[in-house]
Parts: sequence; C-alpha cells; structure tokens
Amino acid sequence: MSFQRFIVCGDSYSEGMTDEIIDGNYRGWADRVADVMAQANPDFTYVNLAIRGKLIRQVVEDQVPVALKYVTGRDTLVSFHAGANDALRPGFQADVVNELYKATVRAIADSGATVMLFTVLEKTGNKGKGSEIWEKRFSQFNTAVREVGAEVGAIVVDANQEAFFSDRRFLAFDRLHLNAEGHKRCANAVLEKLGLPFDPAWRTPLPPAKKTPWIIEKGVTVAWFFVFALPWILRRIQGKSSGDGRSAKYPTPVKWPLR
Repeated sequence: MSFQRFIVCGDSYSEGMTDEIIDGNYRGWADRVADVMAQANPDFTYVNLAIRGKLIRQVVEDQVPVALKYVTGRDTLVSFHAGANDALRPGFQADVVNELYKATVRAIADSGATVMLFTVLEKTGNKGKGSEIWEKRFSQFNTAVREVGAEVGAIVVDANQEAFFSDRRFLAFDRLHLNAEGHKRCANAVLEKLGLPFDPAWRTPLPPAKKTPWIIEKGVTVAWFFVFALPWILRRIQGKSSGDGRSAKYPTPVKWPLR
C-alpha cells in the first residue's frame, strides 16, 4: 500500500518519546514508518502533530482540525491515538473518553483519509492494585478502539496480540515510554499491517533476562522515583503537563526524510 502523506495525531507514544534523539527530536515508530513510506512514493510528505502529555480532548481540539486540513483522500494515512493519558488520571470517565474517541475517528474517516488506530497494552508484567486498575481501564478503551475501527474500516494495530510486548526491556528508563528497540519493533508491526517492507524479526522475543542483583534493582528504582515518578506527581498536583508550552515537531507537511 503506497501513501502520499502520513499524518500523526496523539501524545508521547506518537511523538516518539524514547531514548533515541536525532537533530533534537525523538525518533519514534512513526518516523521509522515514514522512512519506508518515503521509499515507496517520491512525493511523500510527513506531518507529526503529536505532543507528549496531551489528553484526548486536547488532541481532538488542537491537532485533529490541523490534520484534516492536510488530508487529500485515501492516499493520506492518518494515525490517531489518544486517551491513554486520560486513563492514568484520577477521576477517569471511560464512557466520556470512549465516546469522544469514537466520534473523532468517525470524523477522520469522513474526511476520506485512511485511518490507523492503536490499542493499549493491557498486561504490562507489573503486579498490584495499580496494574489491575490499568488493565481494567485499558480493556474498556481497547474495546472502543476495536468497535469503531471495525465500523469505519480502520487499520487497527493491536499490541495485545503479541504477548512478548509486555517485556519491560522494551521500555525506556522512565518505565512508561518505549525505548529505541520498542519503537523499532512497533514500526515493523505497523509496516506489516500496511503491507510495506518490514523486518519479520520484530516478533522474536528477547532472550531470557539475566537476574539483576537486589541492591542494583533497588537503586534503579530509587533513581527512577526521583527522576521520573516524583516530577510526574508534582505536575499532577500543580495541574501541569509535560507537554505544556511544547509544539509539534513536524506541524506542516515536510519532505521526508529530512536529510
């Protein structure tokens, strides 16, 4: 399948937050997918409107109208993924988020674009009450994704079909975002869905993890708490977001790759 334009809407996952930065921007799964799309179409352009920390209403109000301006028809692929940050907040209302999600997907489909959606990984390999809440909330969200995806004929990329993705070694040090290997595998999963060249090794699980000494594991957890968890808690208390004041990395169609 050849696309002339790829437009990305969403939060940190779609922005591509990871441990790999090139020319001041994170290099995530969408950038890697754009690399292959560009090889298939000399007129290919790329738009990435995603910004970390955004809630679904912010994505819908700030990014989607811009994305729709650049849709040229079925040869435009629009990736829409939002709602995960809402599910992590206290007072999450699944019915409100899911209905807004579905209405937005319908609006994107009505533009004539090809639509691509994502589920959220329900089982993270973690234990405890927090993980149970996570699984319940994202199970409801994923049901909504699959339902509206089937309704509009969207491409749905479902991470839950591949159990090995729950391996925490695909996560960056913040334990929330994918690392470079995680984004690489996600990109190849998307490319396979799109019928574009991909590396089939993306399905190969990592070798068994070596046992980490207790003292090192505890030290890493302490470092993680002060570097990532505590700032996240403080932002929630202050009503702030990691995306405040940030702009999209590619807000208008650019020829790709940039160099």
